[in-house]
Amino acid sequence: MDGKGRIAMPVRHRELLSAAGVNQLTITKHPEGALMIFPRPAWEPFRARVAALPMDGIGWKRVFLGNAMDVEIDASSRVLVPPELRKSAGLERDVMLLGMGSHFELWDAATHAAYEARVMLSAMPESLKSFSF
Repeated sequence: MDGKGRIAMPVRHRELLSAAGVNQLTITKHPEGALMIFPRPAWEPFRARVAALPMDGIGWKRVFLGNAMDVEIDASSRVLVPPELRKSAGLERDVMLLGMGSHFELWDAATHAAYEARVMLSAMPESLKSFSF
């Protein structure tokens, strides 16, 4: 991340987004302290599912929808991460952008490394035990 809070979209992601005609993204908080970055077409179904949550999910509606911000991919393939979202995820310089299928996750690199180390040491969940690698 540069000093202005911009990240450069990696070529592999940039090419896919460009081929899909996507240059607008929506960024919001992730429940585990990172940020989620959605291509605008993928944001709408997620937003609708969150908006449809029952009242006992109102706190998470506020986290996901209340913090969502639209951003553009600039001509240099950079994305400006809004300061309040950078602060909430502890993002400063070294970051990790993960492709997650329908969206991306943006983590502080050290936080992600510690999180991944904990996952690798934990027992594999039942849902993955029959998964073929």
